[in-house]
Amino acid sequence: MKRTVDETAIATWANAVTVARILVSPLLFAIIPADTNGSWVALAMWVVLCVSDGFDGYLARRHGTTNSGAFLDPLADKVLVLGAMFTLVSRGVFGLLPVLIIAVREVIVSVYRVVAGSRGVSVPASRTAKVKTFSQQMAVGFALVPVTVDDATWTWTVFLWIAVGLTVLSGLQYAARAFGIGKKN
Repeated sequence: MKRTVDETAIATWANAVTVARILVSPLLFAIIPADTNGSWVALAMWVVLCVSDGFDGYLARRHGTTNSGAFLDPLADKVLVLGAMFTLVSRGVFGLLPVLIIAVREVIVSVYRVVAGSRGVSVPASRTAKVKTFSQQMAVGFALVPVTVDDATWTWTVFLWIAVGLTVLSGLQYAARAFGIGKKN
């Protein structure tokens, strides 16, 4: 049974999970090992934080979405993914170029969402963007697994470059939507 929540509500269970994800993220970044050998503890925390994204979405769908949740959920995703990726760059695991490409797109789309939202236009995540986020999560996850970080670097490398491709593609899709390209009159 779906309960309705006031769209302007801030104190919701879904938002509590989302804020917890944001607050716990720096702890994850701190425990990503500097020796680039991966970490089962960091991987476990990464998985919990990624799965909790689905849980806050479930709560939002069950109890009703809010404007604050629509802002906080993508913010939490970006804090988590970009924070982990830049931490892996600083540890010498990820290269800077793919992470910069991802970061630039995330900033541009976030600004677009804020501007569109200020005009009363909702910009939900596209299907491509959802797959992009999953590939980013997989890249970070495989980069944290002690077995793959050194001996099977192709796993996280493939997911990282798939994420870059999907990042560019979804960014172009949002740009097309923003400029009305491909709309039928």
